[in-house]
Amino acid sequence: MIGSGAGGLSAAVTAARLGLSVVVAEKQARLGGTTAWSGGWMWIPRNPLAVEAGIQEPLEEPLGYLRHELGERFDEARARAYLENGPRMIEFFRTRTALRFIDGNAIPDFHGRSPHAREGGRSVCAAPFDGRRLGARMADLEPPLPETTLWGMGIASGAELRHYINALRSPASFAYVARRVLALARDRLLHGRSMRLVNGNALAGALLASAAEAGVDLRTRSPASRLLTREGAEGVGVSGAVLETPQGPLEVHARHGVLLACGGFPHDPERKKALLPHDPTGQCHWSAAARGNTGDGLRLGEAAGAPVSHDLVQAAALAPVSRVPRTDGSLCHFPHLIDRAKPGLIAVRSDGLRFVNEAESYHDFMQALLRATPAGETAQAWLVCDHAFIRRYGLGAAKPAPFSLRPWLRNGYLRRGRSLAQLAAACGIDAAALERTVARYNAQAQGGRDEDFAKGETPYNRMQGDAAYARERGWPNPCMAPLQRGPFYAVQVVPGSLGTFAGLRTDAHARVLDAQGVPIAGLYASGADQSSVMGGNYPSGGITLGPAMTFGFIAAHHAAGMSPSL
Repeated sequence: MIGSGAGGLSAAVTAARLGLSVVVAEKQARLGGTTAWSGGWMWIPRNPLAVEAGIQEPLEEPLGYLRHELGERFDEARARAYLENGPRMIEFFRTRTALRFIDGNAIPDFHGRSPHAREGGRSVCAAPFDGRRLGARMADLEPPLPETTLWGMGIASGAELRHYINALRSPASFAYVARRVLALARDRLLHGRSMRLVNGNALAGALLASAAEAGVDLRTRSPASRLLTREGAEGVGVSGAVLETPQGPLEVHARHGVLLACGGFPHDPERKKALLPHDPTGQCHWSAAARGNTGDGLRLGEAAGAPVSHDLVQAAALAPVSRVPRTDGSLCHFPHLIDRAKPGLIAVRSDGLRFVNEAESYHDFMQALLRATPAGETAQAWLVCDHAFIRRYGLGAAKPAPFSLRPWLRNGYLRRGRSLAQLAAACGIDAAALERTVARYNAQAQGGRDEDFAKGETPYNRMQGDAAYARERGWPNPCMAPLQRGPFYAVQVVPGSLGTFAGLRTDAHARVLDAQGVPIAGLYASGADQSSVMGGNYPSGGITLGPAMTFGFIAAHHAAGMSPSL
């Protein structure tokens, strides 16, 4: 397995549990890839946790949703393989490995108006994981992105995040947060970092522990420089890889196959220029994916005769990101996944006009921004809020009260103005247009209906909002509140992604296909190295990790000559 994110580690753990001898080669110093920075959610319709909660649906329901959402990019064989084996994958991991799950039975699909969309029962997330189980291997796990943590402590989405938001207003939430902070202090004293792993860090940590316990040979600082081939009954096939280890080149010969799971091409300038129209220079797309994901797997696959898909709806899993200055002079690419849907925020371009329903998915938000950007102009927008909003929810990397906003104002990440006109001047926004936009938005927020973009009218929008706070303040729409009292604040967002979609074409067994559509013997792909089963569409949260885990599971079974079963 070349790569140690969910695609590589899921295949490694499965193969080891099926009795194969497994090597995982990771080019970075730590294991986990983008998975370790992610939310850890997987879209797995008909999963065992949903079934146990009484949520039943036939296969044709999620299949119908994908058929509608994917349109011409719908691949029935791969879609069926994914939907049939996803529940088997969950059951396999929760019964035979260290990985446990929490349900997402209240999480809706992104596009609630589409046929066969559901308001829940199709999502699961990695359960919190105790890092102490990793022992010395804990040092090999990529920590979560610092800007998404509290002093290095991850915060789980959902109920836990609400506790942190309400810590200064609810005694129960304050007590919950206090316990977590005390546990963090203990962990940092004893272990140097938080041992309670959540979100994608829990997924990567549990997979890493499972791999180590199953005897997987885990190698860091060992990029693959080329694939080994041999002549067989099926023609030329892949038989291993050359790893550039700290001790020198090492040939690893594989009896059953090689799986590419190197994280796609989010930081490969040449591939970005070729596949992302909004980034003609290869320097205008700011992905939040792991920095080591530079297209290695795609180049290895191409050298073996496999083409990279060029016909997807989008070549990347788009998301708005803000560029966060760090003290060492580098920039963090912070993905805005949650704040946009909370009541009291709008997004505008430099013309001062809204261009999108801010509560839509990150992928849909970015597609709207790209459509609204005139040809030849660099896409960018501003997330604008008032003082009450930023002290309650924060904005991007700027955390809510009681944390100070001064560092973010000093380094220029956060812009502020006592009036909307002053904020507009600080951001280069048309002041008169911004004032008119906010006045119109405020009037609509009071009435609870967004007449321009239908904000808050789908289950996904409402789930991302804050219904309890809206009810408390008398606002009819959980995603809308007027921007009333200054000072006002803004953060600039630019085109980015959570990873890439365009990868090596594969069949329903995750086998890599050559230019004629014939499987290349011994070569598999998963994660972002595999051309997305969604065809460049983004119908629901978890459609990157869900397929990565599932097709890694499928590939391992196929390599072992076995068929997945419940």
